[in-house]
Amino acid sequence: MPTMGRVAAFYGAGRPMEIKEYPVPDPEPGAVILKMTVANVCGSDLHQWRGEFDIAQFGRPYPQILGHEMTGTVFLLGEDVSRDTAGQPLNEGDRVIFRYFYPCGSCRACLKRVTRACPYARSYLANSCDVPPHFYGAFGDYYYVRPGAAIFRVPEGVEDTTVAGINCGLSQMVGGLQLAQVGMGESVVIQGAGGLGVYATAVAKERGAGKVIIIDGIRERLELARAFGADETVDLREIPDSAQRIERVRELTGGWGADVVAEVVGHPRVVNEGLQMLGRTGRYLEIGNVTPNLTFELDPSLLVQRNITVYGMVYYEAEHLQQALDLLDRTRDKYPWHRVVSQTFPLERINDAFTAADRGEVTRAAIVP
Repeated sequence: MPTMGRVAAFYGAGRPMEIKEYPVPDPEPGAVILKMTVANVCGSDLHQWRGEFDIAQFGRPYPQILGHEMTGTVFLLGEDVSRDTAGQPLNEGDRVIFRYFYPCGSCRACLKRVTRACPYARSYLANSCDVPPHFYGAFGDYYYVRPGAAIFRVPEGVEDTTVAGINCGLSQMVGGLQLAQVGMGESVVIQGAGGLGVYATAVAKERGAGKVIIIDGIRERLELARAFGADETVDLREIPDSAQRIERVRELTGGWGADVVAEVVGHPRVVNEGLQMLGRTGRYLEIGNVTPNLTFELDPSLLVQRNITVYGMVYYEAEHLQQALDLLDRTRDKYPWHRVVSQTFPLERINDAFTAADRGEVTRAAIVP
């Protein structure tokens, strides 16, 4: 009898996810089968769940398995797999973190070494989860890591609920703030204090930012951001007016404006405000807005007059994944990483987990199969 594994099958917005079972396949040469331990509900998962964009428009048939912010242990190693991407021995039972997309290596983006922009990196989603090898999303008992994936062993002493956030949230902020060139002594504004915002706070401080200002409207999130190194917080409930928030950021930056503003809210209504918070030569990092067909109004002279640069970033590079893992290991006693995931749910309660995350009742909800 083959080993069977469950998944949470997603059939589209407004429909509850259903638990289905599939046989666990044997790994092809170069592949790895993982036993999942923790999978977080990311903001982009919520966008799909709400129906803010329909994955069918990208040629992805239902049912699909959502989720990509995850960690697990090695269940089966394919032929020719004996070491991780860093060259460390890899064995069954090892805890690992891995990149969940697979750049082709030969497109124009990959040849520029910007593999995160590869248009073929998630081509496996062209099949529904009914098609073998089935297990390609985080919300299930197993995960099929395809050949050529970046995969790293997890150091001892780092909890699984902490590690899961590396695979997406933390790695994206490591790469994003590198792209925005956050430097020593600079002022950084972070729009949003969810999981990404909290991660961004720590990354900015570790890059030497002189002042980190974080904006949100949920007191618990702002308190957590303080624990991760935020120097100042702007509470939307206390300053509901956009113009006043922009002025407050100017006050906190000596009248100049921020050097870097990072958008991790995921709604276009905050972008114009964030751009106006920048000083001259400022850089705007756009990571949160992944939903297509949403717009905002902009006076482009703002970009010209202040010499503003806008960076957009999706996914991350393999080195960002390793750097994020090293950062977490090195600062495990400095920042309360364990507090980012504020509630866990079993796989059979995945619909409850999404509802809690959607209502903002948790910083990050996690599925523990």
